[in-house]
Amino acid sequence: MSDLQAIQQAIQSLSPEEQDALRRWFEERDAAAWDDQIERDAAAGKLDSLAAEAMTDYRLTPPREL
Repeated sequence: MSDLQAIQQAIQSLSPEEQDALRRWFEERDAAAWDDQIERDAAAGKLDSLAAEAMTDYRLTPPREL
């Protein structure tokens, strides 16, 4: 049995509450990894063209009246 299969079996044996806690843990882990990747990309200048495009769009958009 592979590690993955063992993990899948272990997850199936968890209570619904434990599965919810595991799901939240994975979501938080994925969100942290995403944040880290965005920070690395920003520091490397990979987002500069997107930021410039967004600023151009912002400058070209007429202000809305409130």
